[in-house]
Amino acid sequence: MEDFIQRLKRRTFVIAEIGCNHNGDMEIARRLIQAASEAGADSAKFQSFNPGEMITENSPKAAYQIRATGTGESQFQRLSRLTLSPEQHLELKAFCQELGIVFCSSPFDFNSVKLLAGLDVPFFKIPSGEITNLPLLKLIGSFGKPAILSTGMSTLGEIETALEAIGEENRGQIILMHCTSDYPARWDEANLRAIQTLREAFHLPVGFSDHTEGIELPLVAVGLGAVVIEKHITLSKAMDGGDHKASLEPGEFKDMVVKIRSLEKALGDGIKRCMPSEENVRDVARKSLVTARPLKKGDQLTPEDIAIKRPGTGISPLFLEKIRGARLMADLPEGRVLQWSQLQLADKEYN
Repeated sequence: MEDFIQRLKRRTFVIAEIGCNHNGDMEIARRLIQAASEAGADSAKFQSFNPGEMITENSPKAAYQIRATGTGESQFQRLSRLTLSPEQHLELKAFCQELGIVFCSSPFDFNSVKLLAGLDVPFFKIPSGEITNLPLLKLIGSFGKPAILSTGMSTLGEIETALEAIGEENRGQIILMHCTSDYPARWDEANLRAIQTLREAFHLPVGFSDHTEGIELPLVAVGLGAVVIEKHITLSKAMDGGDHKASLEPGEFKDMVVKIRSLEKALGDGIKRCMPSEENVRDVARKSLVTARPLKKGDQLTPEDIAIKRPGTGISPLFLEKIRGARLMADLPEGRVLQWSQLQLADKEYN
């Protein structure tokens, strides 16, 4: 767990959400893992479920699923076609390991939780729809693993109840994910300031599970402090299925990751200081104390003897009051940038 949390502190953890975009085809699943790896994602995520445990046979489709897939196939039939067997889970995990990308999955029922625990996933990714499924959350908590909890469709009160179900002993290893559960989600409902709200309310790391079109909002989320970015990936948005249109194609996903990594560098460490590239500009743009007229060795400086001009390579104007009354240790022409070595203050030479 500590390694996972430390990893989040070093850089944004990017999850390529394959979900059901494999369309029940293992070759497509492997190609998606390959694409996620080549795009620079840290993790490839699937969905683990047993339809008989997850939904009733007459369970309806969401509106976005009907728009994408029509009504010819029921939700139960669709999920039955997309179910991954335990053997397929094992195969996909092995392929992820081969490519150096983390395998993870979202469980939707008890047996899927146990399956993923048996596969020793590094963390559980809890989908938004299960946030009120307290028995499932308690089971997940019983394994003592890190958990990434998506919070789409929820309130602060429901999130707190979910955290209690996962267990107080696990609270320090939970990451919350702000999310809007529509596919694609509208920008005006993204509500990215909720990232800050969640962080302040629960004092936990917060990420962003994004279902909007494009890559802009994940970048904004990173700027707001998101430590995890989850985004759907597909081989083609034209493929059949409920999530493809709200996904990124491989080139787009890679572009997002590249920009996230650049943005992380731009965010920096937060320490306000002069950057190396600014040092030359500082010397040119700032000003120094300079002689306003020719002066002789031994002269005592008066306000009329001093001007403030560029460059900033001499005594800073910050010390204007300090050098008044100082004696010169050499003859100086008009316009000479003053240095501490040229002055004697209170019988002390400054170098």
